[in-house]
Amino acid sequence: MKWLLIALAALAALAAAAYGGLIWMITKAPPPLEDGPVLSLSQGDIQAGLDASNADIIQVNGIPFATPPVGELRWRAPQPALNWDGVRDGKTFGAECMQARSGSGEFLNDLLNGMGLNAVQRHLATIALQSGPPPVESEDCLFLNVRTANADGTDLQPVMVWIHGGSHQTGAGSQGIYQANQLVENGVVLVTVNYRLGPFGYVAHPALSADDPRGVSGNYGLLDQVAALAWIKDNIAAFGGDPDNVTIFGESAGAQSVTEIMSTPLSEGLFHKAILQSGASSYNANGLTTAIEGRMSMHDAGLEFFDGIAAADANAADLRAIPADDIVAHIANKQHLGGYALPTVDGVVIPKLMGAAIRDGDIHNVPILAGYNADEATLFYPSMKIPTVLAPEFPEALEDRLALLRELYGDTDAKALIDLYGLDDPETYQKAEMDMLGDDLFGVHMRFLAQANTQSGIPSYLYHFTRVPPSKTQTIGAFHASEIFFVFGSHSPLAGLTEEDETLTAAMGEYWTNFAKTGNPNGSDLPAWPVYDAARDEWMTFNPSIEVKTGVRAEKLDIMERQLLSRIQAAVPQITPQVDEPVLALGGEEASTDSLQP
Repeated sequence: MKWLLIALAALAALAAAAYGGLIWMITKAPPPLEDGPVLSLSQGDIQAGLDASNADIIQVNGIPFATPPVGELRWRAPQPALNWDGVRDGKTFGAECMQARSGSGEFLNDLLNGMGLNAVQRHLATIALQSGPPPVESEDCLFLNVRTANADGTDLQPVMVWIHGGSHQTGAGSQGIYQANQLVENGVVLVTVNYRLGPFGYVAHPALSADDPRGVSGNYGLLDQVAALAWIKDNIAAFGGDPDNVTIFGESAGAQSVTEIMSTPLSEGLFHKAILQSGASSYNANGLTTAIEGRMSMHDAGLEFFDGIAAADANAADLRAIPADDIVAHIANKQHLGGYALPTVDGVVIPKLMGAAIRDGDIHNVPILAGYNADEATLFYPSMKIPTVLAPEFPEALEDRLALLRELYGDTDAKALIDLYGLDDPETYQKAEMDMLGDDLFGVHMRFLAQANTQSGIPSYLYHFTRVPPSKTQTIGAFHASEIFFVFGSHSPLAGLTEEDETLTAAMGEYWTNFAKTGNPNGSDLPAWPVYDAARDEWMTFNPSIEVKTGVRAEKLDIMERQLLSRIQAAVPQITPQVDEPVLALGGEEASTDSLQP
């Protein structure tokens, strides 16, 4: 017994040492990048770094693509980037844009628990994500980062420009999930971009509009994205990238940003293809000086946002004098205005309601690859507790919830949705509402965009990502943003990937880069991905088998699309009353003009 106890103690000591060593490995700061070549840009020379895992790839980080939007330049369109003297350090990332970071701990805990990680994995993941210093953030944040294996190549490579998600309120192009080599190793130049967020990126105000030569305000984050594309057009050849073959891609708010870039005339000629992962702005009906029923105009929302930190009659100079930290702290006092810190129809940057522009082919129609995940709402439903965004909140009692659905959709469509999702089962209705919310937030918009793009004569490709975390105890399914790890090849070592997952990761990276190269995702030995046609309604599904399926959630999406078209039609005269819009749905049938729900 004595020797057994000694052996057990020794094993425990070894296990503790191994665990401590593992914690040290995942929390230690990465070593600085070794020096790569010095590149000459139009602004000056910049020192590249060699990627730590592939020395054939260089990273050039923290490149300013616009003048810092500080002081007098806060809440103005971005100005051309400044030159610098000497050799700029391109081995470290620039500051992230100012943003509110409260609530991230609770979200992280829900994510780790939902993925079914065991106690050790959860502990290690939490340490890994929380051990580092907080990100450096600043109003001086308009930086982009480039990864390339072709800086000295004679043949230019396609360019993929990533626009990060985060509800237009949080995030950065430098986040680790986007800093991986799979896409670059497939033969493209990868660019990740920062843009102004929250009130710094999207607040509108009468005083700011009066001070603007165009007479508008807001949309600064979108203007940053366009400025980054303009910089890329002028400079990307220095990295071996082809300025005439640029694909913009993003997820969630980043994918919404893609539709916003497609909607603005200011982006003409700056991109050639688009990939949209779980996001399109066809719901967005924010108007600068006008509003849909039950909503404020963006000017009124801006006045309300500044209440408490600026006088009601504050001018633009007064607003620009407010300390940035005070603005960030004030966000918590104005949580109800989160839906207004978004792009807006202003008649200039975004001339037309985006849903109507998509419907009418009044956007930059380019080849698109678009899709969404099977369980998009698992991370949203616990806080939202609604099956659709047609109403901001639902009553507690199930019978009252069903009555509101009938009010929103009409008896016939509501009955069909109740039956299709099982919304009337007291035991499972919350899971059913969660499924419906994901389709309502994302699925209907991705298909709507693909249909409209195809009607304009431009090829589109639709996907449905259904791969769930490998743990048998996972509860969040193919959750929102889970496909990003597969596209970038940026899985955590704690994820417990299967061999099938590794194969799926390689395939998705190849589909994405094939599309960036040619506008067609097909190639080599990959399963054939058919171009989208509404009559066939074919989607490529990833789970981890790759196969074409027809009519993905078609009956459900059909009902939601009818409601979407009705809402778009009703919003047009409220947001842009001077525009005479057709009353035709995508299929040519007359759309309803029932009042748009707030």
